[in-house]
Amino acid sequence: MTDARQSSAGNGALDPGTWDGAPGSSAWDGALAEIGVRDAVAILCKGLADAVQASPRSPSRACVRLGGASIEVEWTPVAAEAVHEPPVEEPAAEPSGHVVRAELVGTFYRQPEPGAKPFVEVGDLVEPDQQVAIVEAMKLMNPVVADVGGRVTQILAGDAEGVEYDQPLIVIEPDVDA
Repeated sequence: MTDARQSSAGNGALDPGTWDGAPGSSAWDGALAEIGVRDAVAILCKGLADAVQASPRSPSRACVRLGGASIEVEWTPVAAEAVHEPPVEEPAAEPSGHVVRAELVGTFYRQPEPGAKPFVEVGDLVEPDQQVAIVEAMKLMNPVVADVGGRVTQILAGDAEGVEYDQPLIVIEPDVDA
């Protein structure tokens, strides 16, 4: 700021002796001369930050004035259609075929150990009571077994993904010849 009112000390403070009392001057302007421009700007910015932080929405416009000290913050009205409510989750359609479900809450694993070949892949034929995955719960590895024979058509849970009780894990199209 290069202004004839700025003091020769260069500290940002206004020199009251050069204040011309121009229209729009107020008690704030006198205080501004005492505390300095930098401190006054810091006070105004803090006030603006506090006003914005107190609101749940971002403002559409913000204005800070130094002469006469002013902070203006404006929020656009929220239109009824602009309100975003969380989408209502519709129940997922039950996959066709026989669904192998989680018998407990835990972590689903497709292979016996990291880097090993998965128990089953989509398209594989499985036998009844064949292990198709693992659910780890409380450091115990619990086998997930197919309760019907047939072809694996879908693997619904991701490897190392948390699963809930009764969550669908694998879909098997039962073998009609069995």
